[in-house]
Amino acid sequence: MSRRKNYNLLDRTTSTEVATPKPSLTLPDAVALIVGIVIGAGIFEVPALVASQAGSDIAVLLFWLMGGVVSLVGALCYAELATVYPDVGGTYYYLKRAFGRGVAFLFAWARMTVIQTGSIALLAFVFGDYVSQIWRLGTFSSSIYAAIAIALLTALNIVGLQQGKWTQNLLSAAKVLGLLLVVIIGLTAIPNSAAPVESASSGTWGLAMVFVLLSYGGWNEAAYISAEIQDGRRNIVRSLMWSIGIITAIYLLINLAYLRGLGLANMAQSEAVAADLMRSLWGAPGALFISVLIAITTLGATNATIFTGARTNFALGQDFSLFGFMGHWKQHPSSPTYALFLQAAIALALVFLGTLTRKGFETMVDYTAPIFWFFFLLSGISLLVLRIREPHIVRPFRVPFYPFTPLLFCAVCGYLLYSTLVHTGVGAIAGVLVVAAGIPLLFWNNYRQGRT
Repeated sequence: MSRRKNYNLLDRTTSTEVATPKPSLTLPDAVALIVGIVIGAGIFEVPALVASQAGSDIAVLLFWLMGGVVSLVGALCYAELATVYPDVGGTYYYLKRAFGRGVAFLFAWARMTVIQTGSIALLAFVFGDYVSQIWRLGTFSSSIYAAIAIALLTALNIVGLQQGKWTQNLLSAAKVLGLLLVVIIGLTAIPNSAAPVESASSGTWGLAMVFVLLSYGGWNEAAYISAEIQDGRRNIVRSLMWSIGIITAIYLLINLAYLRGLGLANMAQSEAVAADLMRSLWGAPGALFISVLIAITTLGATNATIFTGARTNFALGQDFSLFGFMGHWKQHPSSPTYALFLQAAIALALVFLGTLTRKGFETMVDYTAPIFWFFFLLSGISLLVLRIREPHIVRPFRVPFYPFTPLLFCAVCGYLLYSTLVHTGVGAIAGVLVVAAGIPLLFWNNYRQGRT
C-alpha cells in the first residue's frame, strides 16, 4: 500500500516513536461529548432573541427546526471527511490535505489562540456568571470562577482520557435531564395568555438564523475525536446523526416550554428566559434551580471544548517544529499533556482580557465568531477539493446529493461569516489581528526547518 493512502498520525513527518491516541471512545461517549459541546449557554439566552424576530409561535419553532436541518447538512459533509481521513487533527488535517501546510498552520494557530480558547473562556464566563448568583466571591466573582473551572477541568483531562470522558458523560447526562425537567414544567404549566408581539419585519429571519446556528455550533468537534472512536468509520456517522437528532429535539421542546409558560411577548422581552420561566412557576427556588442547571450545562460544554481543543494543538506540534513540544501524547494516562497546558494558559489570558473589558461573554463572542465561520467555510470547500483531487480513494461514507449538499453548506457558512463581520465589534478586529500574527510565525517556522 502506498504511503499516500495512510491517513493516520504516522503519515506526518515526525518520529515514529511518538505515541498516538488509541480508539478508546465508544459511540455513547462520542454522543455525550458532542451533545455536551453543543448544548451550552445559548439555549438559555438565544431563544429570547429569536422570539423577538418571529411573529408567531410557529415561526419560532420553524427557526429552530431549520437550525437542525442546516446542522445536519454540515454534519453530512463532516461525516465524509472524518470517515475518509480519520485523524486526531480533524479540520486541521482536512485543510492540510486540501490547501497545504500554510493554511493548515493558520487554522491551527487560529484554533489555539482564538477559536477554541475563546470558546473555552466564553463558556467559563457564563459558568462564572451563574455560579455567582449562588455564591458570590466579590467584585471579580465571575472571572474567578471562570479561571477555577478552566484550571480544574484541564487538570482532569491531563490526568487521563477515562477521567475526562466520564466527567463529560456525567455532566451531559445531568444537563439533558435538567433540561427535560424544565420542558416538563413548562409544558404542564397553564398557558400564558400575554398578547402576541407584532410580526417581525421582512429580512429579520436571517438575523434569527444567525442566533439559532450559534446555539447549534459545536457538532463539528466530532472530527477531532475521529481517531479515538471505536469502529470509527461507522460510529462517526452514527454519533453525528444521533447527536444532532437529540439536540434538535431538545431545542424544539425547550422552546415549546418557553412559549407555553411565558407566551411569545414575554419570551421576546426576557433577558433571562429560562430563569423567568422558572421564577414565574416556582418563585425564588425555581430561579436558584435554573442557575445551578446553567452552571452544570456550561461546565459540561467547557470540559468538552477543552477535551477536543488540545487535539489540534497536538497535531500542530507534530507538523511544525516551532510548536514541537505539543506533539507528544502521554500514554499513561492517555492525553496530550503539553497541548492541554498551553491551551489552558491562553484561555486564562483571555479570561483576564474579558475581565479588563468588563464584558467577558460579549468580548469573547466578537473575538471568535468571524474566524470560526471563515475556517468552517474553508472546511466545506476542502470536501469539494479533495473529491476532485483524490477521486480514487475509498470513501466509506459519501455525502448524499453531492455536490449540492456541500455547496449549500458553504453558502450558509459564507452568509454567517458576512453576518458576524457586520454585527460584531472591536473584539472581531482583535481576533483577526491575532490570526494575522500567525503569518510571520509560519515564515519563521519554515526558515528554521530550512536550516535543519
